[in-house]
Amino acid sequence: MALDQYYLLGRSGLRVSRLALGTMNFGTSGFHASYGKTLDEARPIFRRYLEAGGNFVDTADFYTAGESETILGELIAETGSRDRLVLTSKFTNSVDPGDPNAGGNGRKHIIRAVEASLRRLGTDYLDLYLLHTWDRITPVDEVLRTFDDLVSAGKIRHAGLSDVPAWYAARAQTLADTRGLEPMVSLQLPYSLAERTIETEHVPAGQALGLGITAWSPLAGGFLTGKYRASDEGLAGEGRLNGPGGVGLEWTDKQWALLTTLESVAGKLDVSMAQVALNWVATQPGIASAIVGASSAGQLDSSLAALDFELPAELRTELDEASAVPPGKPYVMFTPEYQSWLVNTGTKVGDKPEGYHPAVRNWVSRK
Repeated sequence: MALDQYYLLGRSGLRVSRLALGTMNFGTSGFHASYGKTLDEARPIFRRYLEAGGNFVDTADFYTAGESETILGELIAETGSRDRLVLTSKFTNSVDPGDPNAGGNGRKHIIRAVEASLRRLGTDYLDLYLLHTWDRITPVDEVLRTFDDLVSAGKIRHAGLSDVPAWYAARAQTLADTRGLEPMVSLQLPYSLAERTIETEHVPAGQALGLGITAWSPLAGGFLTGKYRASDEGLAGEGRLNGPGGVGLEWTDKQWALLTTLESVAGKLDVSMAQVALNWVATQPGIASAIVGASSAGQLDSSLAALDFELPAELRTELDEASAVPPGKPYVMFTPEYQSWLVNTGTKVGDKPEGYHPAVRNWVSRK
């Protein structure tokens, strides 16, 4: 099983599984209640992940109104697995609409949020703590210094970001480096064959700055499983996308056409469409881990098998072409095609010849 292979997360020494277990559906309260699982229903999913060698578990204080963390804490205690897990939680969303400081990314909320998460999870530290969403108002310096203090206090081991602009991630990491503060090691973002926009800026930023990208919704909320179809009334098919989680989502003709290519590739490999989609995400440049949820242990087994085969180059090319997102400006100017056009119009653009060394002026003091 491919889950017993571990990779470093970003530029940290933290070793994580290529597929992380998402626990957004652990619990039956709050926003995610419509497809939530009770403790007894979540138990076989969690245990199967551990049995397969998985060690990377993701939750958030917002998931099922905190119940996800509570259930996860009970399951960790039952299995005695705390030390071997890389336990991740997140903060930002409000836990008390009547209190202006009970949400966002300010220091007051972060400290209260981490203490509450630790109590629910039944642990005294988190291996990875993430800013869940950019709140557009809190100074990044405040977030960084709070992260640094939490690491010093032993409340968290590593810090990271989720769902932020690429410029924000770059500014945070640069300030952390220049000021000697705890660096970010992870960047969690939506990424799938149906949603590749992070490739424009976020992936290069992560690669340049040492941020291991963890991809959420690698199946586009289930769209890439093939269980949905287009109809006059919109999306037809049973699943989350026809519930609260799918409100406001629209699928383009190109995305529907992508399903045809995905189905063809899956047929050639004799695997499921979901397995191909997961394999593609998990093996893309810059991706440290793909986050998978499951409604049963059997469904989790199917997802874990996504790493048991290699996607041939020619089939990956088919998927790449069917799902490609045309670069906007100025990024179109950085494509090989545009660079070639520059050369053909007389502008000389090219790499230095192999073995080239710039001249170095000898500043040996003269008598």
